Amino acid sequence: MTVSEWYQGKEGRAEHLVYLNNKAKELEKLLSKEKSMIIRGAAGKKVPLGGRAKVGDAVYFVETGGDLMVHYRGLISHVIETEKMTPDESIAFVDQYEKELNLSKDQYKRWAGKKFLALYTIDKIEQIESFKYRRDSNMDDWIITESIDTIKDIDSNT
Repeated sequence: MTVSEWYQGKEGRAEHLVYLNNKAKELEKLLSKEKSMIIRGAAGKKVPLGGRAKVGDAVYFVETGGDLMVHYRGLISHVIETEKMTPDESIAFVDQYEKELNLSKDQYKRWAGKKFLALYTIDKIEQIESFKYRRDSNMDDWIITESIDTIKDIDSNT
């Protein structure tokens, strides 16, 4: 298994809206420093997010099943993207970062075994002025934008 430490995509910084698993208490674990990494995976032909999440990018958090309110943001401080892996290599990779990921059993089942994985270390988490995410029809669990302002629900009262 080869781990890629390079990033591709547009120059400059992006802002990301990232869904965190409410049932697994991901946001709570990040805030309490019980976890420091977020994982994404793909069963297809390429790395999740296509290398577009980079060190220094801002990430805003929304919880699954919640009210689409965003209360916190952090910065990506480290990115690890894998090359194509076998299921056994993928499981070993997730196990290697068990402490930093602090996955629930359901999350482990979801990610361990994927052909491609990406890990994002999140630092400098801070509370921000809350806003509501305008989801429209987007069902992705990681939204990449040049400015978070483009996906704020400006009609909501925060």
